[in-house]
Amino acid sequence: MEFKDYYKILGVDKGASQDDIKKAYRKLARKYHPDVSKEADAAARMAEVNEANTVLSDPEKRAAYDTVGAQAWARGARSGDDVRPPPGWNTGYEFSEGGPEGFRAHFSGDGQDFSEFFEQMFGRAHAGAGAQAQMRGEDHHARVELELIDAYRGAERHITLRGARIDDGGHVVPEERTLQVKIPQGVKEGQLIRLAGQGSPGFGGGPAGDLFLEVHFRADARWRIDGRDVTQKLRVTPWEAAIGAGVQVTTPDGKTVEVTVPPGSGSGRKLRLKGRGIPSSATSGDLFLELDIAVPGAVTPEQKAAWEALGKAYPGFDPR
Repeated sequence: MEFKDYYKILGVDKGASQDDIKKAYRKLARKYHPDVSKEADAAARMAEVNEANTVLSDPEKRAAYDTVGAQAWARGARSGDDVRPPPGWNTGYEFSEGGPEGFRAHFSGDGQDFSEFFEQMFGRAHAGAGAQAQMRGEDHHARVELELIDAYRGAERHITLRGARIDDGGHVVPEERTLQVKIPQGVKEGQLIRLAGQGSPGFGGGPAGDLFLEVHFRADARWRIDGRDVTQKLRVTPWEAAIGAGVQVTTPDGKTVEVTVPPGSGSGRKLRLKGRGIPSSATSGDLFLELDIAVPGAVTPEQKAAWEALGKAYPGFDPR
């Protein structure tokens, strides 16, 4: 995605205080607001300025942006250069009114479109939350990573969330909080876990907002996840694939089951274990075992002779 250097857009240093951000924004707004500006590209520049201010004036979004920005600046990146944040960079970041990728942010204003860079970082922005937000506290959102076994069994986890606040000098400083969270059995990728009252405090005696945790499973080479279905590699020997066999398999929930490998199975064939995917009170997912034929090496004279004998047993076989 194309990197946006929000500090350069507003013309401030990376260590600028919130007052500095506010002053710079007001100055540029007077210069580029389409209602008063005579600049040819006023509308486009104003959109950039609004976007930069949306991020840098929010302590939480600014802290998350600086995480990606630090890597970009270390490589000498400028606005318009292509950047690729590492997978899961925003895991654990807590955002108010909006959030990481997958959420939609709420801002007061004209409902303008923001850049692709903004959308991929924080979600697509749209108009504010209305009168209710004057009383009820803002909702917070965060992305969390869980182990797949948590979805099978349910769990309680201590989750540390990263946010930010403004110190007495008007600068953004990092802040963390740790919550004990109950993970329900059957949770799936992208699902939101709601923690009532864990968002921002309410106004004028109104209730606090909620915290929504967006579930993602930690990357694991042992399996792939599609909704509630799980695909797991199952390594078998050439003779097990050729003549069939019963093999022991440890499933993602830690249980051991015996499965039958049908004779004549090829690499990539999938065996379906119905209902052994991610559980659900409605319809549980399935577990697919994808066969991967493991070919042993020929090191000893006996092993080499065995492979030569096998080749002679199939004189007309051509794998190509």
